[in-house]
Amino acid sequence: MLWSGWGDPAKARELPPQIRELLHDLLGVREPAAPAASFESVRLAPVALSPVRLAALADVVGHEQVLTSRTARIWHTRGKSTPDLLRIRAGDGSAAPDAVLLPGSHEEVAALLRLCAAERIAVVPFGGGTSVVGGLAASRSGFAGVVALDLARLDRLVSVDTESMIVTAEPGLRAPEAERLLERHGLTLGHFPQSYEYATLGGFAAARSSGQASAGYGRFDDMVVGLTVATPSGDLDLGRAPKSAAGPDLRQLLLGSEGAFGVITALRLRVRRVPGRRVYEGWRFGSFREGTAALRVLAQEGPLPTVLRLSDETETMIGLARPDDIGGGSSGCLVIAGYEGPAEETESPATSVEGRGAGAGAVLARMGGVPLGTDPGQAWEHGRFSAPYLRDSLLAAGATVETIETAGFWSALPRLYDAVRLALLGVLESPLVMCHISHVYETGASLYFTVVTAQKGDPVAQWERAKEAVSAAIVAAGGTISHHHGVGRDHREAYAAELGPVGVDILRAVKARLDPSGILNPGILIP
Repeated sequence: MLWSGWGDPAKARELPPQIRELLHDLLGVREPAAPAASFESVRLAPVALSPVRLAALADVVGHEQVLTSRTARIWHTRGKSTPDLLRIRAGDGSAAPDAVLLPGSHEEVAALLRLCAAERIAVVPFGGGTSVVGGLAASRSGFAGVVALDLARLDRLVSVDTESMIVTAEPGLRAPEAERLLERHGLTLGHFPQSYEYATLGGFAAARSSGQASAGYGRFDDMVVGLTVATPSGDLDLGRAPKSAAGPDLRQLLLGSEGAFGVITALRLRVRRVPGRRVYEGWRFGSFREGTAALRVLAQEGPLPTVLRLSDETETMIGLARPDDIGGGSSGCLVIAGYEGPAEETESPATSVEGRGAGAGAVLARMGGVPLGTDPGQAWEHGRFSAPYLRDSLLAAGATVETIETAGFWSALPRLYDAVRLALLGVLESPLVMCHISHVYETGASLYFTVVTAQKGDPVAQWERAKEAVSAAIVAAGGTISHHHGVGRDHREAYAAELGPVGVDILRAVKARLDPSGILNPGILIP
């Protein structure tokens, strides 16, 4: 992962001249006044942990698994939100950990947590480093130092139960490697978020991730049937049956907890058979309202595609659904529908690719959709993980690019859509605001906004003002502050407003019981 941007540096690309001209003419984007900082010029504070404390940490995991080098610290600084990248590109390494720890077992994780609690060392669990909500910038106040607990060595597929269709995996297993290992058994998780290439299974659970094929496979929290968790107060082993009436489900406390309650050291996950065929196609609707109505009917009445997403008029015009061909958009609103199933045709239309495609297509046509064939779907599939690379190019050109996602019930969706757009237009100077519905349910859907604006003055402060206004608008319009990115530091105050005072007290009580010293990701999640 590029230290100052997203992904593989070899995949970075320059913006075409016509796109640069469009950004200048439409948004007033100009080249940044200063070039991005080099790796060598990033400003780091001295390591705050004493040699005695570092030696104690090394006694647990081994000296070679305690890293204090400049390289290790910078690569574990913050996540991949636009403010995170703007700070590191400006040479600000103030959030860097003092050391990076690489435990190799559940027992080592548990021992490290006990030691760090005794020594007042803050611990930031680290998976793929793909947080986009400030989830990796721990507070230092009151602590002897901060360590990143990198789970990269906990990367095994432990067991496969093909009878129950459950696998056990360690949290540091990255998504592409998990799919490669599962494919040997003819299995898949079917979880492909935009962070897929770099995120880990533990990170998916800790942030309640949702993949691009959630209509067919469900969210990641739907896949989690069991968790093993180390906390400073002891271990938890949760989930022993497909469903249970034995009180509240404590797994739900850990799912989405972002390392603030404990460190996930093993996951038991529901899997599916690898589909033999995947077909993605495009449909055009005249308006976002018409397309939304069609998606609602599919979600409530079926048949539901495996992938289903709708771009609004602006996103369709810009062509953001096809990041590899940005600027090649069209009119109306683009729907991408995908169908996955057996390689061979089955007698049941409900399970065959053709049957589900024909059934969903009949609904889309009845609701006013115009079929565009498979070309748009293939273009989306080819570029489905490319948008973060495009963001890096836009940042380098002098544009601030960030995403906002929320969700609401179908009846509230128009109000939520308008509220977010109006908040952005009211705070930013002539921004380009695009949106798509990325995930659908019987009762509602998520809205995923992409915002592009010219960098003015302090771009971090500029975006923080916009973020504050949008968060307030989402809460007022009845939406959730996050559908799949998590809470982190960026959404913490709005999360408090969403929960209410009693809900906040419950979270604080859980935190006090599991992490009485408050060492786990301090400043994250808990209002």
